[in-house]
Amino acid sequence: MNSRQIVLAARPKGLPKESDFRLIERDVPEPSEGQFLVRTHYLSVDPYMRGRISDRKSYAEPVAVGEVMVGGTVGTVLESRHDRFKMGDIVVGSWGWQEFAVVNGDGIYPFNTSIAPMSTALGVLGMPGMTAYFGLLEIGQPKSGETVLVSGAGGAVGSLVGQIAKIRGCRVVGSAGSQRKVDHLVNDLGFDAVFNYKEVADYGPKLQEVCPNGIDVYFDNVGGPLTDAVFTQINLHARIVVCGQIALYNAELPPEGPRLLWHLIVKRARAEGFLVFDFAKKYADAQRQIAQWLRDGKVRYRETLLDGLENAPRAFIGLFHGDNLGKQLVRLVTD
Repeated sequence: MNSRQIVLAARPKGLPKESDFRLIERDVPEPSEGQFLVRTHYLSVDPYMRGRISDRKSYAEPVAVGEVMVGGTVGTVLESRHDRFKMGDIVVGSWGWQEFAVVNGDGIYPFNTSIAPMSTALGVLGMPGMTAYFGLLEIGQPKSGETVLVSGAGGAVGSLVGQIAKIRGCRVVGSAGSQRKVDHLVNDLGFDAVFNYKEVADYGPKLQEVCPNGIDVYFDNVGGPLTDAVFTQINLHARIVVCGQIALYNAELPPEGPRLLWHLIVKRARAEGFLVFDFAKKYADAQRQIAQWLRDGKVRYRETLLDGLENAPRAFIGLFHGDNLGKQLVRLVTD
């Protein structure tokens, strides 16, 4: 059996280009004892992948040039010589951008499609969902009546953060990069206020307008000038949840911003970064809670789909242009 794969062709300089990736075809080996063959139905593209194709030191080893591109995946077991997985199982893992893979089960878990569609295993019930849930509730610790500001609110993580904050009784404000996203967040997801950051010249006055009572929790997916402005608007004992810095991922030289940490002293506030994997032992509880919210209509989600493995680089690059509404996925097989 052959499998098409997308490998890293070159380390990007600045914004990734489609030529930084290459589509190839390789033989798929027969599963050995303790292994199984899986067919990919959906693969995920996420902003964190930009760091994984850089040679900068980070929390995980970078993808080597010539290796299959890293990424979350969900698919079906076609053949198994593994005692925990059988033919027909739906499984979630990170075997990367390829149509078929032989894996040993490490880091792979089953997904019950009677709870929600298969695609949600990579979105609202997957890594983005876990990131939103634990980042907000464990790090941000929102209280009823507080103001929660979410940057990158139109994405898979930010849109769920805002909805969970509403469930907790907060006033929720978001920033997004298009009018389509602004309208979706306000009209469909119930955000109290959302602004298009691309149309704001000075973030300070805009934050005072949309957060007249200050900011108690800031869930930061973006970084950059918006985050700088947030420091000046935080309330006493505010919590800043540092989830991502997408505005900086493609910078060839790190920008030099203002020195604002003294605001944490004045407001006795806390800024804390996290990795979702820190909460892996609690994933099952979070998935059950989010699934219940989905059934109750308290949480909604959107997905942006591109069909075909060959379009994965385009989908990934589109994240940095704000092309996606909600979770960006690449579909290889129709369910």
